[in-house]
Amino acid sequence: MFLRRLSLLVAAGLLALAVSATAQDFTSEKAAFRAVTVARGLEHPWALAFLPGGEMLVTERPGRMRVVARDGTLRAPLKGVPAVVAQGQGGLLDVIPDREFAANRVIHFCYAEAGEGGSGTALARARLGDDGLSEVRVTFRQLPKTSGGLHFGCRIVHARDGLIYMALGERYQRDRAQDLSTHFGKIVRLRTDGSVPPDNPFVGKAGARPEIFSYGHRNPQGLTLHPQTGAQWMHEHGARGGDEINLPQAGRNYGWPVITHGVDYSGLAIGVGRAAPGLEQPAHFWTPSIAPSGMAFYAGDAIPAWKGSLFVGALSGRQLARLEFDGTVMQREERLLQNFGERIRDVRSGPDGFLYLLTDNSDGRIVRLEPR
Repeated sequence: MFLRRLSLLVAAGLLALAVSATAQDFTSEKAAFRAVTVARGLEHPWALAFLPGGEMLVTERPGRMRVVARDGTLRAPLKGVPAVVAQGQGGLLDVIPDREFAANRVIHFCYAEAGEGGSGTALARARLGDDGLSEVRVTFRQLPKTSGGLHFGCRIVHARDGLIYMALGERYQRDRAQDLSTHFGKIVRLRTDGSVPPDNPFVGKAGARPEIFSYGHRNPQGLTLHPQTGAQWMHEHGARGGDEINLPQAGRNYGWPVITHGVDYSGLAIGVGRAAPGLEQPAHFWTPSIAPSGMAFYAGDAIPAWKGSLFVGALSGRQLARLEFDGTVMQREERLLQNFGERIRDVRSGPDGFLYLLTDNSDGRIVRLEPR
């Protein structure tokens, strides 16, 4: 009996040590929670997607895509991923399952692709197999390609209308965000095969690319769907301040670089000020910048007090922002994980009711937020 009790105590102690090594406790305004490391050893992970059965699909910016088991085991990199330009902010970026993934095993992903003139963001679709991708096909290419390694974007959603929306950076060529003859600084709207819906707002307009849905964006790295309304919400990096949350609408101009709530890195003004006729105002902005990346509405039940909140990861801020909205009007913002010490690259509401994060470093982690 003594030996049995001793073994139980030892087992409990080892379990406590394991939990303490992988979890960190926090308190927010509405809930006490714990950040639990689910997996680690990812090199600058960029996007996280959930698959049926609880597996996760993760991209690593240098060009690897992996399936991560429910217990956090990292599987070998998938075969068949196209070559990426892993330069500056470029590389393998967002990934999402098709809305019919359970039946067709199709995924959509974006990456920095080389070509004549430099590089640009590309969108591809593929069929996910046990150890690799098959039937890989590029369905969209950002044009023109250009030199440099900045502002590729890119986030993707497969909306309720069955169409793919993809947010693209202006490649640090600010004025081209207003140029409808380029895909720089735009959201594009496509069928899943890459063809253009005939009701896109600039179809048939001379000098405009028909894939464009909205324009005047800087470097969007967050795009998500509202769980009740299905509306798109996105965020984009400002320069020195002026990070924005926007609700993109067909044909609307979101202002960059004509208007902004920030200034240039030199401290000089950009454009004409904070507002101008015909240009949309953000639903929320950050000055100083938090460098937002990844965003998700929390739709789970594990932490009921957070349900409906919008969560935004922060890179330079090394924190997580929780925002409460009344419709589209921002009511309150809370900053979480300020002592976590990690750049938050992606945020996803998991099918198990928890909130999941990706940390952006050479030993990147998948982190689950759960109640304590």
